[in-house]
Amino acid sequence: MDLKAYIEEKRKKVDAFLDAHFRISADDQPKFGHVYEAMRYSLLAGGKRVRPVLCLAAYEACGGPADKPSALAVASALELIHTYSLIHDDLPAMDNDDLRRGRPTNHKVFGDAMAILAGDSLLTEAFLMIARASAGGVNPSVLLEISGDVAEASGARGMAGGQVLDLESEKKKISREELETVHRHKTGCLILVSVTSGAKLAGTDASQLASMRAYGESVGLAFQIADDILDVEGGAEEMGKATGGDAKKEKSTYPSILGLAESKRLAQEAMGKAVDALKGFDQRADPLRELARFIVNRKS
Repeated sequence: MDLKAYIEEKRKKVDAFLDAHFRISADDQPKFGHVYEAMRYSLLAGGKRVRPVLCLAAYEACGGPADKPSALAVASALELIHTYSLIHDDLPAMDNDDLRRGRPTNHKVFGDAMAILAGDSLLTEAFLMIARASAGGVNPSVLLEISGDVAEASGARGMAGGQVLDLESEKKKISREELETVHRHKTGCLILVSVTSGAKLAGTDASQLASMRAYGESVGLAFQIADDILDVEGGAEEMGKATGGDAKKEKSTYPSILGLAESKRLAQEAMGKAVDALKGFDQRADPLRELARFIVNRKS
């Protein structure tokens, strides 16, 4: 299959959905000040849309009909949460980055306070977007379950908790096991819930859901290992941000603990486990298989 074309198709649909959702009239602008402008600035700045694409691919792999508005809404909500986390990550109190996706970071354009509020607004808007997906004919109980999953994956039990562990591990030597715990929470949880949300929207059975969970766990780990490698080997132009930041902040990463060669081996191993988890699925899961390979072999 042509993965590049598949990603581009899904990305365009997600971008169009997000653009329409966050377009407000000139009359309404004074009610909200600059927060919508700040939200749109980061949300529509490009990006591969990996999490929404994984959600839609899992949905289709489990038999969900293509182009269902409710699936697109849930998938897009995951991008809101990812974008909020990037805005907050870039703040001076966190990673203090100047560039994101080749442009000045949100706080560099709108100021720290507006960047914080834009991130807060994106996070809460994500749950509104999921709630309103019931208008697309999805059982409200399924959306309620997905909302709970997404909340758990985003907060102290998931991504935010992983970010805390990441901050607390700076300038410290931690074990490979401790590092994996950081990564499974900081990055892996949101990727995993992207996959399981798509599967649940499609009404998958328990066996398929277990396979999707195994896929999501492995591909989430592979994604973060690949990110660690790219921070060492990637170019700033390709990445759209400064590289080498992990070493400057003395962060524990797979390359810093295990070296590049072993890190690459582990990324390939995680990719293999992700693909193996899909053995019980037919060709409709091919996008997920190719996405696992793409995540490890990408250059940005």
